Amino acid sequence: MPIDFAGQGARATSEIAAAVARINPAEADAAIDMIAGAHRIALYGVGREGLMMKALAMRLFHLGLDAHVVGDMSTPPIGQQDLLIVSAGPGHFSTVSALVRTAKDAGAATLCITAQPNGETAQACDAVLVLPAQTMADDMKSEGPVSLLPMGSLFEGVQYVAFELLVLALRDRLGETAETMRARHTNLE
Repeated sequence: MPIDFAGQGARATSEIAAAVARINPAEADAAIDMIAGAHRIALYGVGREGLMMKALAMRLFHLGLDAHVVGDMSTPPIGQQDLLIVSAGPGHFSTVSALVRTAKDAGAATLCITAQPNGETAQACDAVLVLPAQTMADDMKSEGPVSLLPMGSLFEGVQYVAFELLVLALRDRLGETAETMRARHTNLE
């Protein structure tokens, strides 16, 4: 049976749009304030969430911010006036929680991107941006709707769109333009 790209694509994108529409603007504004005010930014996530965090790190770099992906050999230490942004869609990952503790011990602020704000990792952070979408914490529930997309894919899709919207808001806030961002894009491709 052929894939129903039109029908399933419409359902998947409508699920992403519905979740993005439920993001709390005050939480998004707080995240923007934290990012814009940070001296240095480190980002981390595991699995596919980690890929979305790398995409956000790249865009923050394009905005002229001092952004780094935790685990890269060139990531500097963080401390006072710095920010660690982590992703913990299901609310907790042991590796993410360990990095949050390390960052807080060094005096850095912490921001958690999650769908489960009551999770251990989210609760340990200074601020939380809730992306209200299915993750692997609730993809097997018997009551209520389950996303067409498997496992945590809905959350990851919402991350991508939400992050690009945050970047647009940051671009305006920082006085950047499409041209200044493009000028920071690598020429080593």
